[in-house]
Amino acid sequence: MDAPDSSGPFGSPASPGRAPRRRPGDSGTPDTDGLLAEQLLRLTRRLHRIQSRQLEPIGITPAQFRLLRTVASYDAAPRMADLAQRLDVVPRAVTTLVDALEASGRVRRAPDADSRRVVRIEITEEGHATLRSLRSARRAAAEEILAPLTADQRAVLGDLLSALVDGMPERHC
Repeated sequence: MDAPDSSGPFGSPASPGRAPRRRPGDSGTPDTDGLLAEQLLRLTRRLHRIQSRQLEPIGITPAQFRLLRTVASYDAAPRMADLAQRLDVVPRAVTTLVDALEASGRVRRAPDADSRRVVRIEITEEGHATLRSLRSARRAAAEEILAPLTADQRAVLGDLLSALVDGMPERHC
């Protein structure tokens, strides 16, 4: 269970929905964007811990789960470079994840029909079965993190997160 963090950004107790207290000598204006960024980071870390705990009995990490979902989202088996680009990670990270998923029988490397140098990543039946079982674990993790919110608040949060994700400029590695 995650211990609640009862301190505000300046080490003072913070109440939900309230502006943080300022220390003497502060400029008088809290760094609202910085505070929001810190809250998002803390929430992301908490979600990652909860998801890890949900996925552990299945024997898969959150990163492997993300890769497996990504492979399954393609109509045809993707190349490693396609996966790296879609996941916004370096190709070496994809190699490590594919190695682990291949060792567990969830994906397999397959030669490309048109180029001997290209390797495609195919999801196996075991991979599909894992995805089916992981859907409930993912829902449980989401329910745990979103439990304090009403349905209306969840809808607003979804809209806000979509605006942030959709409004981000593309990164080119």
